[in-house]
Amino acid sequence: MIVETSLSLLDRLRMSPEAADWSRLVEAYSPLLRAWLVRSEVQAADADDLVQEVLLVVHRELPTFQHNQRCGAFRSWLRQIVVHRLRNFWRSRGRMIAAGNDSRLEEQLRQLEDDGSHLSQHWDREHNLVVARKLLELIESRFTETTRLVFRRLVLDGADAGTVATETGLSLNAIFTAKSRVLRELRRLGQGLLD
Repeated sequence: MIVETSLSLLDRLRMSPEAADWSRLVEAYSPLLRAWLVRSEVQAADADDLVQEVLLVVHRELPTFQHNQRCGAFRSWLRQIVVHRLRNFWRSRGRMIAAGNDSRLEEQLRQLEDDGSHLSQHWDREHNLVVARKLLELIESRFTETTRLVFRRLVLDGADAGTVATETGLSLNAIFTAKSRVLRELRRLGQGLLD
């Protein structure tokens, strides 16, 4: 059961963290972090360790994290933590050569670090999708099966409203109302995590 509160998950974690809130954050972010680490040529066992390291940094630094109210502030901060942990990981294994060398791994990390790069924009899209799916799992029981189906088809699958209306037998107005109800709840629950 989700505890109803006016504070966002990030605010709760910063001000009065509870085990359930940390569990929610770990559950939401571990798959995303692991996937990006594996893409960076990290072996599965090392990826699991690095996920833990990233989450420990988040745990330690979150109380001082200042969300600047710009879209993606937390997501960008998290991405920077991943870049630093990966850079340290590869340096400790001798894979990164001297600073300034344009090795493939270093270039990938530079791109991930750059907010405007294609790779960081890919991170942003994947972040929002992974977190939205996890938050959706948490709130699914609050909506009917049809409302959940409409939302998944429109938002997660990218189907157009006319197709979803035909599939479900609902009017376009009902389709958009269902989507809006779920989005409103996701935004409330994901405040600070999703844009």
